[in-house]
Amino acid sequence: MTSEGWGTPPVEPIGQHYIVCGGNALAHRLVLELVEHYEVPVVVLVPDRTRDHAPRIEQLDGVAAVVEYASVTEEALRAVRIETARGIALVDGSDQENIHAALSAQGHNPNIRIVLRMFNQRLGSNIERLLRNGTALSGSATAAPAFADAALSRPNSVQVGDRFLHIAYDDDIAADRICVVADRIDRQDLGRIRLLPDQEGDSASFVRLAGEFGDGGPIRSATEARRAAEPAPAPDEPSPAAGGVAALQTLPSEPAVRIPWWRRLRWRLLDTLRFFTSARLRVVLITALAAVLFSFGLLWYLNGDFAWTFYASLLDLAGAAQPDQPGAGDGSGTGGTWQRIAQVVITFCGITFAPVATAIMVEVLASGRRGQHRSPGAGTRDHVVVVGLGNVGTRVVAQLHGLGVPVVGLESDPQARGISAVRALGVPVVVDDGPLAEQLRRARLKHSRAVVAVSGDDATNLEAALEARAVRPDVRVVLRLFDDSFASHVYATLDNVASRSTSYLSAPAFAAALMGREVLGTLSVFRHVLLIAELPAEIGTGLIGLNRHDLEDPGGVRVLAVRLARSPRLYHWNYADRTRTLEPGDSVVVATTRSGLARLNTTLTENT
Repeated sequence: MTSEGWGTPPVEPIGQHYIVCGGNALAHRLVLELVEHYEVPVVVLVPDRTRDHAPRIEQLDGVAAVVEYASVTEEALRAVRIETARGIALVDGSDQENIHAALSAQGHNPNIRIVLRMFNQRLGSNIERLLRNGTALSGSATAAPAFADAALSRPNSVQVGDRFLHIAYDDDIAADRICVVADRIDRQDLGRIRLLPDQEGDSASFVRLAGEFGDGGPIRSATEARRAAEPAPAPDEPSPAAGGVAALQTLPSEPAVRIPWWRRLRWRLLDTLRFFTSARLRVVLITALAAVLFSFGLLWYLNGDFAWTFYASLLDLAGAAQPDQPGAGDGSGTGGTWQRIAQVVITFCGITFAPVATAIMVEVLASGRRGQHRSPGAGTRDHVVVVGLGNVGTRVVAQLHGLGVPVVGLESDPQARGISAVRALGVPVVVDDGPLAEQLRRARLKHSRAVVAVSGDDATNLEAALEARAVRPDVRVVLRLFDDSFASHVYATLDNVASRSTSYLSAPAFAAALMGREVLGTLSVFRHVLLIAELPAEIGTGLIGLNRHDLEDPGGVRVLAVRLARSPRLYHWNYADRTRTLEPGDSVVVATTRSGLARLNTTLTENT
């Protein structure tokens, strides 16, 4: 690695280029987005050419130069020609380092577009006020909902106005769908998927089906539609392979997590008890409470008077019991042997509660128990095990915890930054660098509902999946995998598994932000991504004067809704008038592929 202040020589004179600072997976995906879809010159500033994703970045076609500097210093910015660049993306390093680099870049080039990755979103929103033309995004916050929703087997959604957009597949597609977003879906070969298929060729069959069955008619795959429209093949001809279909739908509210209220109450009570007491104290408390309840029931059975039994039991607990008290109704006393035994048990249990309560207070207030991580106890059931408490893992834990789903964190590095954040939420954490199988056992995998493996290493995540399946073959598994080919093999081999890539989910949003476009969210179609963006028709945006046909004509774009200037709060879904041109103050919501948004960006740039 180069030392501070030293690096490769400056790049050849270049202008109107984009700078990507970082050598991690997000930087790799972002460079791919820029050179493949936006077709712009890119200069990459990496901390070390030999580590992380830097060697693969150097091999990408379209990269103008790769410059090596240990950090984003003033000299490094001059080396990548910051003064003539159109934009810079800071996607590596800490929040503080990215803020410092962003302000330095703005000092060299006041008009440059700046996009910086910030884990602290609140701080990022405040930093945006200091930047003339910049935005702060969180890659982990963009990707975390997709991991959390996959763990709960519910659709990932993006909020637009008062509705939530989500992807539905095959039989789950309802009649009120907005548009078909994918066809040729084959879970054994994810490379066959087509996103936002054109209305020509195979997809024209959808139009014919709509005319045949009406608005409420069924949606079929392109292959099934072709079969309905064409003659049946001869007996000796092979039939084409079937393919699934995905469609975009809206919901009035975000899909709820179906957890019975009594389970939520039980989890809260158990969590509270485990927070304030250790395992030994819980055994003492539960044993004493059970003895008191049993003795109370015995007294009530022998005397038949609940009020008197309750009163006498309270006196016994307080140590103020009087033997042979008169009976409640017939004048008989309490001199029976069993009643005396019950009173003695209640009295001794009452004496036990005082020192136990004192021990609890000392443990909470004096020993700093709030600063210690908790291991999952016997009451931890139907939970989600999150393996890896980095940026993404911490976000996933927070997302699930906010939904009321019990979570257990698992981390092998005791210095991981996410442990303290998860601990602050009161979530149990297993911190151990031993065998992964033992860690999963301590996380009570046998009683869990899903395992989410989101460490930064694909091999570790796959190991977690295989270890989990060895213990529970039916457990839901969600993996964070960078390599697409690797993920395809996992889909083809394992059942009840979902794979997501943090960089794949967040890189399109960073690229769009670098081009000045705002992305509301991303929706996953297996390993593929759809972007939901809202484009305002303002002076200088290139949208004014365009109609729906103009926007969708380049391909890879669907207009979902239109907001008119005269009613800015109302979304007109599936706006029927394809010839009306956009006026100042209007805005459109589009679903687009990565390449579709790049082509749309080029069209709008040419119109400005």
